[in-house]
Amino acid sequence: MKVTFLGTGTSQGIPVISCPCNVCQSVDTHDQRLRTSILIESDATAIVVDTGPDFRQQMLREKVKRLDAVLFTHGHKDHVAGLDDVRAFNYFLQKPMDVYATGPVQEIIRNEFSYAFDRENDYPGIPKIKLHTIDLQPFNIGDINFQPVEVYHFKLQVLGFRFGDFTYITDANYVSAAEKDKIKGSRFLVLNALRVDKHVSHFSLAEAIAVAQEIGAEATYFTHISHQLGLHREVSQQLPPNIYLAYDGLKIVW
Repeated sequence: MKVTFLGTGTSQGIPVISCPCNVCQSVDTHDQRLRTSILIESDATAIVVDTGPDFRQQMLREKVKRLDAVLFTHGHKDHVAGLDDVRAFNYFLQKPMDVYATGPVQEIIRNEFSYAFDRENDYPGIPKIKLHTIDLQPFNIGDINFQPVEVYHFKLQVLGFRFGDFTYITDANYVSAAEKDKIKGSRFLVLNALRVDKHVSHFSLAEAIAVAQEIGAEATYFTHISHQLGLHREVSQQLPPNIYLAYDGLKIVW
């Protein structure tokens, strides 16, 4: 299995437009973050989790030639905006894109990309999407089994996913004890850590560290990072053992 971090930035990405701060002006590529997404690859299956506004750029950067499915954590714009670009895969693979999402997220997708579902005015070039409904029950995509993990982004339900030894959680500031039990035993854990100061809907750095230490994964990586967190190099030096900042292009293979 391999996971590639396609993007590790928060909704504005880094650099933020017109921002003069030292993070946004950094020449260190670790400080340049596209919107948060990962690519999961097994021997037989390739899946992207969330198609943000940078989806096209991410696919080109990683030279992705085959994509079997898209899996959504929630329906915020920085996680769904790039879905239209699956039409390139429609063309080259000659099939609709399988898209897995909860009912509420499907409603957002149907509204945001209504033209993709307008069969009366169907025409070549629009994305072809096949929706699959998921909830908190385990499900398979190809040869990969997923266990959804319910987390909350303020009052919004967001799904994290455990697949084998890897758990991926983004856009959260609360995970119940019962859902943490699903995560425990993971070798690799990904959590969002937005910034140093407390935030209404995201884990702060200290909160993310506390959850990581409670779970006790072999390695924990933080994502969905804001320019307000600080420089990658400086923050990395302050983290406890076995906890790391993810960065765009990072690959984990097991």
